Amino acid sequence: MTARTQVVLDTLYTENGTMLIYANRTWEYLEDRDFDGIMNPFIHEFLTSLDTTQSFDLPWNHDMCYTSNRSIDLTKLKDTLWTCVVDADFMDYAIPHPGRVTSRYGWRKGRYHNGIDIALNTGDTVVSAFDGKVRYAVYNEGGFGNLVIVRHYNGLETFYAHLNKHLVVPNQEVKAGEPIGLGGNTGRSFGAHLHFETRFYDAPMDPEIIFDFENQTLRSENLFIHRGLFRPGATASENLAGITSSSSANVPRYHTVRSGDTLSKIARKHNTSINALCRLNGIKPTTTLQIGKRLRVS
Repeated sequence: MTARTQVVLDTLYTENGTMLIYANRTWEYLEDRDFDGIMNPFIHEFLTSLDTTQSFDLPWNHDMCYTSNRSIDLTKLKDTLWTCVVDADFMDYAIPHPGRVTSRYGWRKGRYHNGIDIALNTGDTVVSAFDGKVRYAVYNEGGFGNLVIVRHYNGLETFYAHLNKHLVVPNQEVKAGEPIGLGGNTGRSFGAHLHFETRFYDAPMDPEIIFDFENQTLRSENLFIHRGLFRPGATASENLAGITSSSSANVPRYHTVRSGDTLSKIARKHNTSINALCRLNGIKPTTTLQIGKRLRVS
């Protein structure tokens, strides 16, 4: 449900405009009620001209995690869009949190990890990566926990998941480096950390294409958007369970041996190898498995 379908609870007159306050904790300026969600008209128009076979919409919705047309397939792009991550008007950027990267983008334990995990302690400050406007700041039942999504003037959206607390509300303008939440361990998470994603029309791309997290810098002011950045099926229609974060890779997982189990069967089930199972459990490939015994699988 968008803000404009809500009942107006109050009206405040501020130096920035007439603020309408809604029942779902959101607000907007009266002057912005016709905002269509497009932060960068140039990118939107150029993207549409690159591919006239797809409908590129990007609504401004505070209640949906993903808002674009779910049939959009960016792997079908036939050309490259050259855009700027920062420019003369919006030149600032910030690393969301200075912790080390504990898990990277890509395949992880049989599912795709659509962002990176950054180590932090509960209560640590998380900041916006670029200038933009908060689109989503609620508890997400799909696994992200307390989630903030910021839509930026460079055409990207950034996701900040598993937060302990929101420090912003939908429709709020934010600057790069401005606090937007406190780190935590909410949602489908095992241990405090920040799950951070960069998305373009809801399709995830590797955040390390944009940021050098080790040196806490931007890799380049330029970003070349082409189909190679997006894996097949990486659209808003994919299963949310496959994209949420599970904390650091050091959290052990176990399997309880059942009747009919073999090391080969257990290895296939948990996307590992017999040798890895033997190494983790101090056993040999010929060891007889005992029903009820717990084997470490990662």
